[in-house]
Amino acid sequence: EIGVFTGYSALAAADVLPPNGEIVACDVSEQYTEVARRYWRRAGVADKIDLRIAPAAETLDALLDEGQAGTFDFSFIDADKESYDTYYERSLRLLRPGGVIALDNVFRDGRVLDSAVDDESVRAIQDLNEKLRTDERVGLTMLPLADGVTLAMKR
Repeated sequence: EIGVFTGYSALAAADVLPPNGEIVACDVSEQYTEVARRYWRRAGVADKIDLRIAPAAETLDALLDEGQAGTFDFSFIDADKESYDTYYERSLRLLRPGGVIALDNVFRDGRVLDSAVDDESVRAIQDLNEKLRTDERVGLTMLPLADGVTLAMKR
């Protein structure tokens, strides 16, 4: 999980993991993730979540350096939009064939449709959406849920 905030999605995922399942959660905020840790402990899933406080790109690189390429089943990206492409590329390397990357907020309140928008985060998502559309390494679907979710399955 890239972008933890208060830990809701990590908690929901950890709650249904098999006994040997684990989540690596990446965030830069001790403050917000302290809230997450409290909820994880209360729910009894804290032992299934490996929280790493560091820039997510550094954490993903460390996982690759640890020999984790091709071992992950799922990656959920919901962090700084300007870095989505970096997170996507690193996650794709970590994923096994058949694994899925979920990218949240790919509609950016509909602003991704405006080619004249002057917002770096929107432009980053526009560029990534275009890249994903033609990326032959994945099968792709974009879901109109909330602010948009893209699911990319590694071939």
